[in-house]
Amino acid sequence: MKFPPPLSSLTRLTHPVRLPRLPALPRLPGPRLSSALLGATALELFVLTGRLVVYPFGLSPERGGDAPAGAGPAATTGRPATTAAAPPSPPPVVLLHGFIDNRSAFVVLRRALTRYGRRPESLNYSPLTRDVRTAAALLGRHVEEICARTGHGRVDVVGHSLGGLIARYYVQRLGGDRRVRTLVTLGTPHGGTAVAPGAGIHPIVRQMRGGSSVIEELRGPAPGCRTRFVSFWSELDQIMVPVGTACVDHPDLDAVNVRVTGIGHLALPVHPTVAAAVREVLDAPETGEDAPETGEEDTGATGATPAA
Repeated sequence: MKFPPPLSSLTRLTHPVRLPRLPALPRLPGPRLSSALLGATALELFVLTGRLVVYPFGLSPERGGDAPAGAGPAATTGRPATTAAAPPSPPPVVLLHGFIDNRSAFVVLRRALTRYGRRPESLNYSPLTRDVRTAAALLGRHVEEICARTGHGRVDVVGHSLGGLIARYYVQRLGGDRRVRTLVTLGTPHGGTAVAPGAGIHPIVRQMRGGSSVIEELRGPAPGCRTRFVSFWSELDQIMVPVGTACVDHPDLDAVNVRVTGIGHLALPVHPTVAAAVREVLDAPETGEDAPETGEEDTGATGATPAA
């Protein structure tokens, strides 16, 4: 081993020793935590805490509701409809939760819809479900049961995250457009997301990644699809990467993408402003009856109304 020279020899040098100049290191970007992101993160933690509290109350499957007044009276009472029949009621609403969740996720949205005369019903699918296609077939059977029970020929569906992807597969690939009038999705990875925790363990999580067989099937042609799509997406959704993946982008689909500001992924189904916007979407007339034009709208979670 070569030892450095003694201090005395260094002092006899007539010229100072200059160390070679090191190349400048690239400047690493520092954290840019805006107030909006901090607020959305705090809200996400608050929502997560609340969801953990109410989660046990949503484990049991929901009992089938009664038929809405005015919907198929002959089918529900056994008596022929009278000439002074009540005005037709709006279609039933089916709520479909996201991955490892249950119907308790829609406690706020359910209250908002019920207050305005809608009768939403939730479908719990097992967290052990391994395939979007299997869950979509289950949704199809559930929709058929609701239609038979209520006398309605069509329903509306609201799906959060994975629930929206399941509903879209049912509509687009299993003929569900015959039954679903409007499909509203909240933070759904329509184009596949790069953030998929547990993708190596759970097959259905892998199907939410970009390039999966399910995502590629949904990119395929869908001529004549009769369902109207309305997708709510947020630029602060940390689960949708990139954020644009939560938008419906398909040439054959009648789709409107609504941008939400100020909230994250978990808050989408429970924020009062989003709930009000979803209710307005479901109250809109069907295509061909002064329906909104296809395009993009903007709603602020802080209380701004959607822009036309």
